[in-house]
This record gives sequence, structure tokens and C-alpha cells, in this order.
Amino acid sequence: MRALQGAAEHLIQTGWRVWYLGLCKALALLQAAWIAFSRPVPASCGQLLTQLLLCGSLTVAAAGLTYHWLVSSLLYPLEPSAVVATICGLLVFLSLGLVPPARCLFALSVPTLGTEQGRRLLLSWSTATLAVAVVPNVLANMHAAGQVLRCVTEGSLESLLNTTHQLHMASRALGPDSQVGGQGLMLQAQDNGSAFQLHMLRVTQQVLEDFSGLESLARGAALWSQRLVTGLLMLGLLVDSAWYLHRYLTDLRFDNIYATRQLAQQLAEVGATHLVSSPPAWLLWAARPRLSQGELLSCLLRLGLLTLLLVSTAVTVATDHVAFLLAQAAVDWAQKLPAVPITLTVKYDAAYTVLGFIPFLFNQPPPESPFLSAHHSFHWELRFTAAGCPLLPARRPHTAAPLAAGALQLVAGSTVLLETYARRLRHSIAASFFTSQEARRVRHLHARLQRRHDRLQGQQLVPGAPSCS
Repeated sequence: MRALQGAAEHLIQTGWRVWYLGLCKALALLQAAWIAFSRPVPASCGQLLTQLLLCGSLTVAAAGLTYHWLVSSLLYPLEPSAVVATICGLLVFLSLGLVPPARCLFALSVPTLGTEQGRRLLLSWSTATLAVAVVPNVLANMHAAGQVLRCVTEGSLESLLNTTHQLHMASRALGPDSQVGGQGLMLQAQDNGSAFQLHMLRVTQQVLEDFSGLESLARGAALWSQRLVTGLLMLGLLVDSAWYLHRYLTDLRFDNIYATRQLAQQLAEVGATHLVSSPPAWLLWAARPRLSQGELLSCLLRLGLLTLLLVSTAVTVATDHVAFLLAQAAVDWAQKLPAVPITLTVKYDAAYTVLGFIPFLFNQPPPESPFLSAHHSFHWELRFTAAGCPLLPARRPHTAAPLAAGALQLVAGSTVLLETYARRLRHSIAASFFTSQEARRVRHLHARLQRRHDRLQGQQLVPGAPSCS
């Protein structure tokens, strides 16, 4: 039993050791790839091949994402999208392979997505995606409900006119017998019924055309706003990364608030580790994941604003579902409206005689005279929906677009918590590309900490008053 237990423990330890060695090798490979990618000039053929392989992979990924973005999100045609994606891929490959600051700029744009500029891009993308999918869908369901109203109005008018026509035919079928004794059944139908029907149909058709125009206008406006806003924010993302790189290279005080490994090594070499024993509040340890109180408070405030946006998204999606349910209920109700058959029987006795009054005294029906009586039957149906008016089906709400918008908003919310780490990662990326500039910045930060220490020491030394006998 002990042998089995020992063998199991040995297998577990061996597995952990293998997993740890594999993880160390993977991290070493990633570090070597990053060193090759961040070097302005490759030091060996291996670094050159690694750099070309990374640039080619990034080019293929950028071209594929550009093509998918143009076709799926911005709804451009396939061939122009393929041409634009290919041109963008070639430009990206040439820029990454020949211009080292372009590689740094490309690398800086990734953590910039975690900053405020990237959060704006994600939120605008989610809002545009939701608007393109939901607003035309709501208008289409309103159009379907308006079509139900049109069909019911048209069918009711046709039934009313048909009923009036049948009554008019019944009054005319009585013939001259109805005029006996100077009293007659007078029922006249005016000839402007068709004009009234045409007027109502014209009004409903105009309303439906307005809904259709509004739907197409909303879809076009949402699509073009998505294209414009996304393009501007992508440009702003690159401009923000370029601005950060420019400030990093030209201003030693810009974003120079991190206690890095280089600073710790320099302080240890000159014996000045006491400068960071009680560090100032603005000094951040780049390797420590803990956030300060100010950073946590800022994150909570921004998360509150994003929660309001998420609630408004939920209300928009609920409105889409409510419009669909109302349109579906209206269409089902109109489809289930039955046709009511009507039978009108007209029996008219024109005159009574004394002989005809005698059977009445014995509770018997009087004899009918074919010359003095009329008997007619009229049949028609009341239809509440017009036969030539097609009912439009209710359009179901989209599922993928609201889920994508919600996912983008959740990612934007996560960037609030990761913004501090994104800023630290951006500083580390710039430092790995420009080591000489980072060395100058470390010396500047060292001198700043030394001046702060000297100022504090001078405040603690209070000169004593001179004494005299």
C-alpha cells in the first residue's frame, strides 16, 4: 500500500515538474520572440526569421480582421473588401518589417484598447451594432402592425359598401309593388362610396410608405454612423498610441512614475535603496498588481456609468421584443378573423282584401297572390380583412447582435479595471523598444527621488537658536 502511495506521489511530482518545465520553455520562447520583435536591427539570422514570421502572422491576422469587419459589420461588397484588406495587409507588413517605430506603435495599440480611447471604441462599436440590428427591426414590426390596420380598414370598408349595395338591390327588387298606396321603401346609396374607399386606402398607403422610408433611413443612418464612428475611433486609437510614443521619447517626465527593475538595480548599485523605503504616493511599482485607493475609486465611478449604459441596452432589447410580440399578436388576430355569412330575405305583401282578412280571424295565414307579393333572398359575406391585402409577418428580434453588443460592453467594463495595468504594459512596451531612452528616464527618476529625499532631510533639520551668557 505504501509502495502504491509512493508511486502515485512520484507520478504527481513528475507531472508537475514536466508541466513546470513546459511552462518555462514556453515563456522562454515568448521572451525570445518578443526580444526579436522589439529589436530595431536583428542580431542574428534566427532573430530575423522570427521577426519576419511574427510580422507575417500579424499581417495575415490584420488582413483577415479587416475583411471580416468590412463585410460583416460595415456591409461592404465582397470584392472591394478583399482588395482593401489585401492593400492594408501589404502596408502593415512593409511597415512592421522596415520601420521599427511602426512595430512599437502597433504593439502600443494593443494595450491602448484597455485605456479610455479603446473603451470609447468598444462602446461606440457596441452602440452602432445594436442600432443597426434593433432600430430597423422595431420599425419593421411597426410596419407589420400598420399593415394589419390597413387590411382591416380596407376589408371593413369593402364589407360596408357591399352591405349598402345589397340593401339597395333589395329595395330595387321590390319593384313597383312597393309604391302601392303612395307609400314605398326608399333606400338610396350615394355614388361616392368608392371615392371614400380610395381616399382611405391612399391615406393608409401613405402611412405605410412613411414607415418604410423611415425604416430604410434609420438603417442607412445607423450603418453610415457605424462606419464613420468606427473609422474615426480607429484613427484616434493610432493617434493616441503615436502621441504616447512621441511624449515618451521627448519628455523625461511624461509617465515616469513606475519603480521598475532597472530603477531597483541602479539604486542597489549606488547604495540608495533608502530612496524607495518610504516611496511617495505617486510612485507605482510596475511589478505589483495591487491598485491604489484613487485608482479603485476611479474604477468604481466609471463602472457606474457603464452600468447605466448596460441598462439602456437592456431596455432597447426589451423594446425590440415587445414590438415583435405586439406585431405578432396583431397579425395572428387579423388572420383569425372569420368571414360572417349574411342572408337577407325580403317578403312583401302589397295589399290586403276582405277575403284575406277572414283567415286572419281564424289564426290562419292569408293566401298569397303572385301579383301582389314579392319574395327575394340576398346572400353575401362580411370580411374584416381585404382579400387583396397581404399581411406582413412579424420580424423576430436578432439574437447575435444584442449578445455581441453586450459582450463588447462587458469587455469595455473590464477595461476599467485593467486600465492601470494597460498603462503599465504600455510603458513596458515602449521601454523594451527604446532601451537607451528608458535608461535616461530611469536616471531622471533617480534624481527626482534624490531631490525629494534631500528636501525631506532639510525639513527635519531644524537649526537651533544661538545662546549668549
